[in-house]
Amino acid sequence: MAARGSAPSAGPDAGTIVGLLADDERRRVAAAVVLGATSLPAVADATGMSADRVSRALGRLAEAGLVADVEGVGLAVDGAVFQQAARAARARPPRTEHADETAERRQVLDAFVHDGRITSLPASRSKRVVLLDWVAQAFEPGVRYSERDVNELLAVRHADTAMLRRYLVDEGLLDRGGGEYWRSGGTVT
Repeated sequence: MAARGSAPSAGPDAGTIVGLLADDERRRVAAAVVLGATSLPAVADATGMSADRVSRALGRLAEAGLVADVEGVGLAVDGAVFQQAARAARARPPRTEHADETAERRQVLDAFVHDGRITSLPASRSKRVVLLDWVAQAFEPGVRYSERDVNELLAVRHADTAMLRRYLVDEGLLDRGGGEYWRSGGTVT
């Protein structure tokens, strides 16, 4: 929706919109336009504000592209501006935490690991094995670890070290004997 005499421009971001509508008068003016007031006098009547105050509020809203004077219609709020700002605010930057993994592994790890910590364990065994293989990468093949050392390495990934230890042993990624653990499976890079 283009205002008379204005060139189309990129709309405001969500923070700018919230900032504009945080002002009571601008919010009242925008609401009046949304509810059908299509001229400055109609907005002034609907809001009970002076024409001067309405004009200032409309000017700020129009500068940001939220309200436009549409030929043949009058004042109107451009809903597309809100939609674009909402989409941009929800857009997430691409995750790079597991960029060196295959697409299949990355999908599993992105779903269950954030900032190097396991957020939840997958119910599916195949996904859980991918996650456990990722955890097993913390253990150097050929090195023996005490239970305390194993717990320290696992605590970096998840608070429940006993559960992770048990899963790693059950899936054949770690073995134990004589009070020591060692890596016995999983991928090696």
